[in-house]
Amino acid sequence: MSTNHKKITVLILSIICLGFSQTVFSQKKLSKKRIEALKTEVAQIVESNHKQSQIMVDKVFSFSELGFQEIESSKYLTSILEDNGFEIEKAVSGIPTAWFATWSNGEGPVIALGSDVDCIPKASQYPGIAYHKPIVEGAPGHGEGHNAGIPLNITAVLAVKQIMERENIGGTLILWPGIAEELVAAKAWYTRDGLFDNIDMCIFTHVSSNLSVSYGAARGTGLISVEYTFEGEAAHSAGSPWRGRSALDAAELMNVGWNYKREHLHPLKRSHSIFTDAGDQPNVVPSKASIWYYFRDVTYEGIMEMYNEANDIAKGAALMTKTKMSSKILGTAWPRHFNKTIAETMYENIKTVGLPEWSKEDQTLAIAVQTEVNSNRKEGLSKELSKLGLPIKTPVSGGSDDIGDVSWKVPTVTMRFPSNIPGLQGHHWSNAIAMATPIAHKGVTVGAKVEAMTIIDFLTKPDLVKQAWDYFNNEQSKKTKYQPMISADDLPPIYLNEDKQNQFRSQLEKFYYDETKYKSYLEQLGITYPTLKKD
Repeated sequence: MSTNHKKITVLILSIICLGFSQTVFSQKKLSKKRIEALKTEVAQIVESNHKQSQIMVDKVFSFSELGFQEIESSKYLTSILEDNGFEIEKAVSGIPTAWFATWSNGEGPVIALGSDVDCIPKASQYPGIAYHKPIVEGAPGHGEGHNAGIPLNITAVLAVKQIMERENIGGTLILWPGIAEELVAAKAWYTRDGLFDNIDMCIFTHVSSNLSVSYGAARGTGLISVEYTFEGEAAHSAGSPWRGRSALDAAELMNVGWNYKREHLHPLKRSHSIFTDAGDQPNVVPSKASIWYYFRDVTYEGIMEMYNEANDIAKGAALMTKTKMSSKILGTAWPRHFNKTIAETMYENIKTVGLPEWSKEDQTLAIAVQTEVNSNRKEGLSKELSKLGLPIKTPVSGGSDDIGDVSWKVPTVTMRFPSNIPGLQGHHWSNAIAMATPIAHKGVTVGAKVEAMTIIDFLTKPDLVKQAWDYFNNEQSKKTKYQPMISADDLPPIYLNEDKQNQFRSQLEKFYYDETKYKSYLEQLGITYPTLKKD
């Protein structure tokens, strides 16, 4: 744990202790009617701040920053929180763009609110245009929609903070970013370093095409991300190739070996790789080469089994080529398990808030984009709420998210909010089209209402926190015990994406959203909403 984080923890505990000695900060017992009135009011505050939410969503969209390079995004978001009285601890877990923002009103639940902030390589895209049109050719873009989650959380907590101060409701609110989520390379470090040790519960938010929450074991996998590096001996590829020991041969042999292994993997397992270093030029025997894998499975044990098997194959490749092998863990994610009490409480608020009212323009854009990418769904934006997500009966393979590590540290849920278009492929320029349009803005506002109302529930009904921990301890963790996949010596790979971001940052700066001159990013870019493909 960093020195700064220790200071903030001491501050929180001091304020909590102060709450025990001063009735002004002690938890008040409120009637059900009063609690419902406060929830109605906090939703109204969120609605009144819709413009500020829109600005934040558009601003982060315009920064277009890859994982570990979220410099402008973090600076902007923390400045808003600092202006609103939050104590900011920067560079947590040794990650320059990571931060924890804390505000406390004394004794009460400590509630953490997180969301991701990074974007996707080569996903640059003009918003509101229903076909491929990069803002900067080849540049990163928000093809996952991570520009919307933290603005949603900020909108919610500032509304809740207003109620807490006026009503003398005790509690602590902590906001934090999922840095480099696309690399699954931050949250495991947060949990390892104790950043969630003094937290009662966590609400995570993630962009989606509907408003939903679930509990129990979730669909998808956990993973370990590993880069294997081989070192050999350079030589002239034509003049004296027998004097070389090719590191690239070793990396390719490892890839061949693992691809043969792939035939025998259980269908629930997934693995994929890229070469990150394949030598310098053809006439030099490569003295160094690297290959980067994601190994996914639905259980921790399955992930580690794949990891150990890959290590053996890497050792074999090194023996065959007389090269040296080393490996480095670049990220991890536990399979996710979400809390029943938080999910059920939140879903009641979801039913109260409901989906946004989509305009004709919103639906026109959605259907046009679905048609453009040949989606099997072409009916536009969601019109009916998702049901409460129940625990999966049989494991289902798929993607991963390092919120899984947090979910095994404290009671956690992920609230998915409707700011994107259904039926798209994900990690794609098409997923960026809606993310600085009224679709995203409306989705963030309804999501912030649900989140704010849920926070009020847990601040004013202490038994809910107890019930959440009861499920966590006696149901979720009864048979499965969390252990990090990283060691105390593993460092976060903060160098990743630096070259890619630097290649485009100066070009992207020309397109940063200026809210002092333009009502929206669409206006700044001169886009008529929606713009459809001409026949």
